[in-house]
Amino acid sequence: MRRHPAFRSVRHLTRALASVLIASLAPLVVGAAPAAQAAPPRTWTVLAGSQSDDMALQGMSFLPANIYIDAGDTVRWTANSAEIHTVTFLATGQSLGSLQPFDPAKPNELLRRGGSSYNGHSYYNSGILTTAPNSGLPAVKSYSLTFPRTGTYTYYCLVHGTAMKGTVHVRAAGTPYPYSQRDYNRQAREREERILDDGMDLWQQARDDAGRHTVIAGADDGTAMVMRFVRATVVIRTGQRVTFVNNGMGAPHTVTFGKEPANPFAKVGNPRNFRGGQLNSGLLAPHSSFTVTFTKAGTFTYVCALHDYMGMVGKVVVRDPSGD
Repeated sequence: MRRHPAFRSVRHLTRALASVLIASLAPLVVGAAPAAQAAPPRTWTVLAGSQSDDMALQGMSFLPANIYIDAGDTVRWTANSAEIHTVTFLATGQSLGSLQPFDPAKPNELLRRGGSSYNGHSYYNSGILTTAPNSGLPAVKSYSLTFPRTGTYTYYCLVHGTAMKGTVHVRAAGTPYPYSQRDYNRQAREREERILDDGMDLWQQARDDAGRHTVIAGADDGTAMVMRFVRATVVIRTGQRVTFVNNGMGAPHTVTFGKEPANPFAKVGNPRNFRGGQLNSGLLAPHSSFTVTFTKAGTFTYVCALHDYMGMVGKVVVRDPSGD
């Protein structure tokens, strides 16, 4: 049957309108697809310290010392040595000198302070980081902090002061990272090897400085630390003296005979007339010394009350001249 021309015109118009409608809806369908999501925040690892297998050599470095992250990322510092360290961000206007030397009797220095998200201007402290279970101090194995704001943030180890600092560089979210965690791990291994080499050289220098009446109480140069008394065993006669010298740059020590005091930095006893019993130098800071006169024959063992668990121990053998 032949259709009326008007019917054909209506059919053509309907098809044209349908094509226009489909074309107009196509962008809406494409636009309805979900937008690509931003990459989730990352967690980065920084090692606090390093050491030789026997713990005699300790590193004074955060590995890496500089890390580049994006806003919203988290940094996790992990204890990497028996030596104690802290991760400490100072408050605006606060000086590092106001917290030196490190005092474990002050909770603000010994324990964690601040929340888990860094605000960029307040005091944040990790507390003590160490791998040693018997350091004698409340300690943790790791410390994490999220950085929501861009900026460049420097932090310190309160135990070692300016000799041990690091920086977190926070860029805008979505900024490409210059290094991967694998890159940072490789940098850390290379740095650890250089620290150990430096420590061996430092140990040899300490041997050269030690003498019959001089014990080097540890050594450090801002890179490595020797956690040993160098010429740890000394043989002298009654009435003679032994001087313990800390000629390092950042690591404190003690010279402690007998029972260790509850506060290792407290001075105990009379070093000018030591006949045995309890004697403690107190804090033996870098560039300081402690001299003891031994007025009684015998064998007297001593330790560094901060580092004895690493093997920092020694003895003085005092002989009576009349007995020779």
